[in-house]
Amino acid sequence: MRRETERWRGIAAVTFLAAAVALLFTAPGALLVGVVGGAYAGYARFDAAPTPDLSVEREVSETDPARGDEVAVTVTVRNDGGFLPDLRLVDGVPDALDVTEGSPRLATALRAGKEARFSYRVEASRGDHAFDGLTVVARDAAGSAEVETTVEADGDTAVRCVPELDDIGGFPLRAQATRHVGRLTTNEGGTGVEFHATREYRRGDPLSRLDWRRLARTGELATVEFREERAGTVVLVVDTRLEAYVAGPDEAAAVERSVGAAGAIADSLLDAGDRVGLASYGPRRAWLPPGLGRDHRQRLRRTLALDDAFAPLPPTDPFFSRTTLTRLLGRLPSNAQVVCLTPLVDDGVAAFARQLDAHGHAVTVVSPDPTDGSGVGEALARVERRLRVRDVRRAGIRVLDWEAGTPLTVALATAERRWRA
Repeated sequence: MRRETERWRGIAAVTFLAAAVALLFTAPGALLVGVVGGAYAGYARFDAAPTPDLSVEREVSETDPARGDEVAVTVTVRNDGGFLPDLRLVDGVPDALDVTEGSPRLATALRAGKEARFSYRVEASRGDHAFDGLTVVARDAAGSAEVETTVEADGDTAVRCVPELDDIGGFPLRAQATRHVGRLTTNEGGTGVEFHATREYRRGDPLSRLDWRRLARTGELATVEFREERAGTVVLVVDTRLEAYVAGPDEAAAVERSVGAAGAIADSLLDAGDRVGLASYGPRRAWLPPGLGRDHRQRLRRTLALDDAFAPLPPTDPFFSRTTLTRLLGRLPSNAQVVCLTPLVDDGVAAFARQLDAHGHAVTVVSPDPTDGSGVGEALARVERRLRVRDVRRAGIRVLDWEAGTPLTVALATAERRWRA
C-alpha cells in the first residue's frame, strides 16, 4: 500500500508566502527562503518511495515452552533489493503473548545485501499462538511517501504451550453413577466390598457369597449382597463467556483458573476410573464426549490447552444461552453429572447450573473468586457474588468457592468438609 505522509504539507504555502514578501518589499532574505522552500517542495514531490524486497527469518528459542517461561524471539531481515533509507519493521507478535523484554519493532536504514537483526522476549501462555508476518514500512529519503507491506517470515511461526496438569489427589463425586464398575457406592445390591443385604439363595450364586453363619444357625441357604460400586460419568463445563474473563488485581483471568482446574479435576477423575467429558459454555463451542483411557486423557488435555473455545483472549461473538443449554442437554448422557467451572459473576450462569440440576444432572460448581480488590466497586461485586453463591447452594447444588491465592487442593479440602457436614 502506497500513501503520502504529508510530511512536507506546508512547505508550498511557506514558499509562496516568502516569494510574495520578497516581491512586495524587495526583501532578499525572503526571496532566499522562497528559493530554498521551492527546492525542498520539488525534492519531496518527485522523490518516490522505494519498493522493499526483503527476506525475513524468525527464530524462537522454544516452540513448546511451559506456561510462564520466557521465550526469546530473534528476527533477521535481509535487503535483497536497493538501498532503503528509512525502514520501519514490526513483528507480528500474537495478541495473547506479552512482551517482557526488548521490542518487536526496529527503525533502520538498510543497504542492498545487508542484514538487520532485532530480538525480544515473550512470556508463554496456554494455547497455540501463531505469529503474523512482519509489517514493513519503507519511506523515501525525504519521508514524503511510504510503502507498507507484510512479509511472511521463514523459520519458526508459532509457539504452542500445553501446561502440565496439577495433582489434586481426588475429586468427590455425587451419587449419580453409570453401570460400569468403579468407585461410587450405590443403593443397589451386587458385588462390592460394603454389606448391603441378604436374600434367598438362587441356583448359580457363587459359594463365596453364601451366608454360612445363617446356614449353620437355621439350616437355610442365603446369599449376601454387597453395595455395588460403579464408575461415574462426569462432564466438565467451563464458563467461557465474555463475563467470565474477569480477574482480580495481579491475578489470572477467571477463565484461566477454570481451565487449569478443569484439567486437574479431569486428570484426577480419569485416574479413579471415571468417564470424563468436556464442554464450553460460551459463544465458541467445544464438546468432547465422556471417555476413558490414555488417548482420551491426551485429547482432553490438548482441547483445554489449544481449542479456540478456551482461548486466553475473550470472545467477540454473540452468545445465546438458551441455544447453548438446549444443545448441551441433548448431548449429555442421562446419567452424567456436571462439574461447572465459573466465577459466578452474573445470574445467567447461576440459572444455567440450576437448569442442569432440574433436568436430573447432579451439579457441582467450582467457582474461582475474582473479587479480590479493595475498591468500592470490587466490594459491591464481592457481596453480590456471595449472595449468588448462597442462592445456588440453597438450590441444593454443591459450590466450591475458590478464593484467589488459595491452592485448589486446599479449597477442595475445605469444601469437602462442608459437603460432609
